[in-house]
Amino acid sequence: MAVGVTAQKIMVLAESYICERGFNAFSFRHLAEAVGVRTAGVHYHFRTKEELGAAVARDYRERFLEELPDPADPSIEPEQMITDYVSAFRDTLEKKNRVCLFGMLAAEIESLPPEVVNETRRFFELNVAWLEKVYARMKENSGTPYNPHAEALSLIARVEGLMIVARAMNDTSLFDQVFSSANGNGILCAKNPADQTHT
Repeated sequence: MAVGVTAQKIMVLAESYICERGFNAFSFRHLAEAVGVRTAGVHYHFRTKEELGAAVARDYRERFLEELPDPADPSIEPEQMITDYVSAFRDTLEKKNRVCLFGMLAAEIESLPPEVVNETRRFFELNVAWLEKVYARMKENSGTPYNPHAEALSLIARVEGLMIVARAMNDTSLFDQVFSSANGNGILCAKNPADQTHT
C-alpha cells in the first residue's frame, strides 16, 4: 500500500492504538495531537475513522500474510509452518507488548463500522484457509484421521485467546505451557516456540 509520509505516520499510530486500547478508544483528535497536525490534516488523508480503520486493518493483514510461506512448499515441513505461525503471535506480544490487531477488533465487532468488520472477517477467513491447507498436508503425511478445517479454527482461536490471557497475566510462557508437540488427541499441533531458533 503506497501512502504518503504523514498518512503512514497516522496509520502506524492508529495501529498501535487499536492493538493497545481498541478501535473505539481513540479519536482523530488524539491522532492529530500525536502526529503534530490539525484534526483536519487527519481528515485530509482519511475522510472517516472507518476509512482509516479499514486501511490499517488491510495493511496489517497484507503484512501478516506476506510472512506466511506457501502451504504446499515441500522444503518446509507443515509442523514447522505451524510452529512458526504460533511464534509470530508470541513474538508480537513478547517484543511489542501487543495483542494481534484483529484479536482486538474481533472483541469489538458489534461496534465496528462495516468496512472494518469486513476486513476483520477477511483476516480470519484467509488465516483459516491457510492453516487448513497446512493441516491437510499433515493429515496426508501422517494418515491421521482428523478434520483440517476444525484444527485450523481451533489453532487460531487458541493463539488469539492466549495472547489476551498472556498479556493480562504478563506471562508469555503460557504459550509454552499450552503448545506442545501434540494436543490431547495425539494430533501434532505446534512445537514449543521457545525451542525454535529464528534467523
